[in-house]
Amino acid sequence: MGILSAFIRCQAFLRINVGAMLNVLVRLCLPVALFAPLALSAQSKEYQIKAAFVYNFAQFVLWPPGAFTNSAQPFQIGVLGENPFGKSLEETVQGETIKGHPITIVQSTHVEKLAGSQIIFVSKSATAHLDDLFQKLDSKPVLTISEDPNFIQHGGIINLTRDGGKIHFEINPDAAEKNGLKLGSELLSVGKVVHSNSATK
Repeated sequence: MGILSAFIRCQAFLRINVGAMLNVLVRLCLPVALFAPLALSAQSKEYQIKAAFVYNFAQFVLWPPGAFTNSAQPFQIGVLGENPFGKSLEETVQGETIKGHPITIVQSTHVEKLAGSQIIFVSKSATAHLDDLFQKLDSKPVLTISEDPNFIQHGGIINLTRDGGKIHFEINPDAAEKNGLKLGSELLSVGKVVHSNSATK
């Protein structure tokens, strides 16, 4: 069974109970090697799962009204640096909406070209200058996500981690609040909460 078809089946069921979506995804859909076809590399399988994470995180975050200029404005997911997802992220969000907004994906090596993004995924190739990145974002209403062990410490909101064959995530509510974002209780109950003061210890 392909991971995307498995994920779609999970979504179809979970639309009945949105509050359970992320919890079930974490419990059932995350082992890196379970669902993807054998022809895919381990890295491809991993980023299919991470693409599903990125999309589902948005279901449990509330952006301030000023994050969108109008109701028709697309929800923009930016990928900063090299795109590790291949086509997985585009395939995951195809035909979907977030908060009623159609989804667009923009990739660039310059954060300035991702202006207007509601989510920015910071790839490994772009994590060398995190302090500069967060200075440029300057508390804008952006959900920042990465997979770098120092991401939370530098001010990131969500950091994806891998433990054996499963993907987990750390989440920093202090950084989210600074950016004007409200995190849902479902998200906080599933992730490992790391506060800004403890991340620097």
